[in-house]
Amino acid sequence: MEKSSKSKKLYRSQDRILGGVLAGFAEYIYADKTIVRLIYAVVSILSAGFPGLLVYIIAWIVIPPKPLQF
Repeated sequence: MEKSSKSKKLYRSQDRILGGVLAGFAEYIYADKTIVRLIYAVVSILSAGFPGLLVYIIAWIVIPPKPLQF
């Protein structure tokens, strides 16, 4: 018996404020986009801002955009 399983992939979301990274991550983990964005902002501010910004920029470059579905 063969199981067909579709693997879940992380994409940048089309519902974006800046790059769609956090919205895409929220969709990936089935969480509210606003909550994920707020948590990321608080963590970034508490870590002096620069590491959070650097991680976001790297993720923006590495994570592919979500393909358009017709």
